[in-house]
Amino acid sequence: MKRTIRTTVLTVGALVAALGLPAGPAQADATAPRIDLRVLVVSDGGPAADAIAAELDTAGTPYTEVDLTRSDRPAIDAGFLADAVDGRPRARFQAVVLPNDNPFPAGSAEMSALAAYEQTYAIPQVDAYTYARPQAGLQIPASDGYSGSIDGVQAQVTAAGQAGPFGYLDGAVPFEDNSPTVGESYAYLSTPAPGADFTPYVQAPVPGTTRQGSLVGEYRHDGRRELVVTFVYNRYQQQFRLLARGIVEWMTGGVHLGASRNYFAVHVDDVFAADDRWDTQLNCTPGDVDCSGDAGTPHPIRMTPSDVDHATAWQNSHHFTLDLVFNGAGSVDQREDDDGVDQLADKLIADRNQFRWVNHTYTHAFLGCEQNVTVVPWTCRTNADGSTRWVSRGTIDYEIATNRAWAQTAGLPLDDNELVTGEHSGLKLEPQQPADNPNLPLALADNGVTWLASDNSRDPVQRQVGPATTVARYPMNVFYNAGRATEQVDEYNWLYTSRAQGGSGICEDNPATTTCLPAPLDTGTGYTGYIVPLETRIALGHVLSGDPEPHFIHQSNLAEDRIAYPVLDGVLDGYTALFADDTPVVNLRMRDIGVELQRRAAWKSAVQAGRITAYRIGGTVTVQGPNGTAVPATLPAGTTLAGSAYGTAYAGAVSGWTAATGGALTYTLPTSAAAAPAATAHTTAAGAPAPRTEVPAGVTEQVPYTPDS
Repeated sequence: MKRTIRTTVLTVGALVAALGLPAGPAQADATAPRIDLRVLVVSDGGPAADAIAAELDTAGTPYTEVDLTRSDRPAIDAGFLADAVDGRPRARFQAVVLPNDNPFPAGSAEMSALAAYEQTYAIPQVDAYTYARPQAGLQIPASDGYSGSIDGVQAQVTAAGQAGPFGYLDGAVPFEDNSPTVGESYAYLSTPAPGADFTPYVQAPVPGTTRQGSLVGEYRHDGRRELVVTFVYNRYQQQFRLLARGIVEWMTGGVHLGASRNYFAVHVDDVFAADDRWDTQLNCTPGDVDCSGDAGTPHPIRMTPSDVDHATAWQNSHHFTLDLVFNGAGSVDQREDDDGVDQLADKLIADRNQFRWVNHTYTHAFLGCEQNVTVVPWTCRTNADGSTRWVSRGTIDYEIATNRAWAQTAGLPLDDNELVTGEHSGLKLEPQQPADNPNLPLALADNGVTWLASDNSRDPVQRQVGPATTVARYPMNVFYNAGRATEQVDEYNWLYTSRAQGGSGICEDNPATTTCLPAPLDTGTGYTGYIVPLETRIALGHVLSGDPEPHFIHQSNLAEDRIAYPVLDGVLDGYTALFADDTPVVNLRMRDIGVELQRRAAWKSAVQAGRITAYRIGGTVTVQGPNGTAVPATLPAGTTLAGSAYGTAYAGAVSGWTAATGGALTYTLPTSAAAAPAATAHTTAAGAPAPRTEVPAGVTEQVPYTPDS
């Protein structure tokens, strides 16, 4: 889809002509400026500019941050902003992000230098969060506008916004309202000032009127272009996450390093096995070391063939594939207990090509230290000399290889490079086991495992374990020991209410990591009314932040009441309602997620070390980096690399990773690509500093709350 910044735009050729540059890459000469592919972020410590910096960081877009609160910061002057390379004028930044439209004192030489720089090189400026005023192209809110909370408001992308930088959205931009006691979103809603060349891109209704006020819009003046944002946000809030891609695309003109997708993967653990059930009388799970009593052992939870049919139908309706993380011994045990019959295994094996499969070890054994479960909490057994007794290399080998052999016999399409150990065991587990089992990397090498799952809640950073690289998984707070909604709510109440309210008091004892519920949830409505919306918001937040790491649930959650589906529906259906068809959720398997995370880490390291050179001259983009470094870039559709079509289509652009070979990568942009509008003829001073913008109490602190798993 062709993108434009406004209803009427100039092509690259027209912009080049307006700047007095040659018409195309082949005709470029020493007078054409070089624009480095790096963003200048000027921060005053507020949440908005920092949120944009976080977006650039996640995507892999290089930026330089200047903190106005530091006395040792560099001065922003002409020499800081521009110079020359080999006789060619160089703009050192392709875009400027300011905390507001003018954060400097009156008469500031720094703001004048920025204004002159933007005029000279057609550099766009983002006002991360600013007061609505004529200097930003808007009337003050007192003139038929509004200033105040917009919690829960449904904003809308305008026609110009959808034709321009926000075309990847379907239109709606809902603002969060997660707490009745915390002001989460504050905004100045206003209309363009008389005579201002201002185009709203995102609007919301002015309370009590039929008018729309701008929340995000473009202001063209004095040979400069500003993206004016008049609502406050932080990096975690949904409204920012929805608009962040468009903000970056606007300020870079769709030409920047970094590649961003929205990912979602779901691992279903313990497939073929049966999960123990929460006992609502004992408030524990029989079989656990800390659970004892006379209430009896509830029947374990195991999927049925009809649950498989439901999973398959659900996948087809959502164009999504689940990763089934399996323990073959679960089927062997079932057949031993039922005269050789296992209808679930028969069904899953018959439908094996409908799913992706991941080795979860044969019996789900604990593969770390040898556990002493006679005490609560358990401890690691020790040798006579006090050293830790570890599960042996042979035992780990058996668990991996036997499950693999069982899968081969069943014909499961398995990737032998991937492994999820039971409870992520073998990896370090604070506080009882602060180090990895030293036998684990040896067994991984024995079995050719190169991708190993870890638990994001306790081991989030990708790292090497022998030959394997970890892939952290997000635990969803849909409990493994709950097949029914009432069980889930009962356990949730036990974990997240105070002792005075009949709970365990765990939340009272661990206030830094766990928040107590104000009151126990109703067992009949608490799941759909509270837990599902919360878990949906947390998981969708990961998706919208471009985080590829998978989430995991358990086979029990696809059985009985099938309690996982309302959350999964909330994520995928919610996403579909917000995004255009050209911006789908990307559903990767574990090894591909691992590769993505590895490439990101290597790229970030290369950028931080200053080993990447990237710039644009006219219609040509040149990137040079160390040999073998994978380079991510997002460019307009129709871009070519070495004469061939570049990238994969996503969100109206093309993007991807290309390995540097030591020489320069040279991308040729299409002549039809949208460009910045021409500068206006007149120039004026940069204007007065912006008045103080209000940030409601708590808005910089409010982040998605993830309960302990």
